[in-house]
Amino acid sequence: MLTLGIDTSNYATSLAVFDTNAGEVVCDCKKFLPVKPGQLGLRQSDALFHHTAALPALLEELSRQTDFSAVAAVGVSSRPRPVEGSYMPCFLAGVNAAASFALARGIPLAATTHQQGHIAAALFAAGGAELFGMETLVFHVSGGTTDLLLCRGTESILPLGTSSDLYAGQAVDRLGVALGYPFPAGSYVSEQAALCSERVRPKATVRGMDCSLSGLENQCNRLLEQGKDAPYVCKYCLLCVAETLTRMAQAALREHPGLPVVFAGGVMSSDLIRTYVTHRVSGSRFVPGKFASDNAIGAAILAAREIKAWPISSM
Repeated sequence: MLTLGIDTSNYATSLAVFDTNAGEVVCDCKKFLPVKPGQLGLRQSDALFHHTAALPALLEELSRQTDFSAVAAVGVSSRPRPVEGSYMPCFLAGVNAAASFALARGIPLAATTHQQGHIAAALFAAGGAELFGMETLVFHVSGGTTDLLLCRGTESILPLGTSSDLYAGQAVDRLGVALGYPFPAGSYVSEQAALCSERVRPKATVRGMDCSLSGLENQCNRLLEQGKDAPYVCKYCLLCVAETLTRMAQAALREHPGLPVVFAGGVMSSDLIRTYVTHRVSGSRFVPGKFASDNAIGAAILAAREIKAWPISSM
C-alpha cells in the first residue's frame, strides 16, 4: 500500500510516495520555483502560478517511478503551521492537485501543514516509528521559521522558543544574494563557508529559548565592508546560526533533560552547522538533506498515519 504526499511551499514544489508496508520512501521529486537574480523571494501570486505549472510534470515524473494505482491515500500541506490564522495562497496549488487525485481515485485526503510535514519527515529519518510515540525537542529552521518546539509526534506541538525578528534562513539567503548567488542561497553559502580554514568566533543573541538574528545581517554586511572575503563571512554567518541554535537547545534541555533534539528545515542541511551543534548539544539528531529541506515526504507519512496503514506501535 502506498501514500502520496504533495507540498507546495513558498519556494519548492515537492511530491513523494511512501510504502506503508516497507516503512520507506519509494520515490520523491522536487522543483524549486524560479526567482529572478537579486530578488529575495516571490510574490504569492507568482508562487501559486509556478506551482500550478510544475505539478503536472512532477506527477508524470513520479508516475514513471511507481504505481499510482496502489496509492491508498493522499497527504497535502494546506497551510504553513497548525495555528490560527496561518495561511499562504501558494498551498492552494497542492491542495487542489491532491483533492483532484483523491476524488478521482475515491481515496482519503489528509490535510496537514508544512511545519507538521517537516516534523514528520525529520522524526522518520531520525528515529523511524519510535520517535512518533515520545516527546522530542524539534527545531524547524528555515526561511520562514526559527522555531523550537516540544513535540509528541505531530499531534501535539508546543512552541518553546523562536526568533523575535529575522529568521535564520533569511539571514543566510540575504548574505548569499548580497554576494551574487541565486535565491535560495543556502547551498552556495555552505559551499563558500567550506573554503574557509580561518578560525571564526561566532556570536549569538539568545535569551532563554528565544533569539534575535537581525544583528547577524548587519554583522555580515560590516565584515564585507571591512574587506573580509566571501568564504570567511559565509562561515561566520553559519556558525552564528549554529551557536544560536546550540544555546537555545541547551536552555531547552535544562527544562526537558534527556529528550532527543531533532533538527528540521532547510538551514539544517548545512554540514558546518550540523558538526558544530552535534559536538555541543547532547542527544542532537540531524537528518539527510532531503528529509530536512522542503519536501512532501512528511505529508505522505502523515497520510499513512491518518488511515492507520503505517505499522507504528504508538498508534
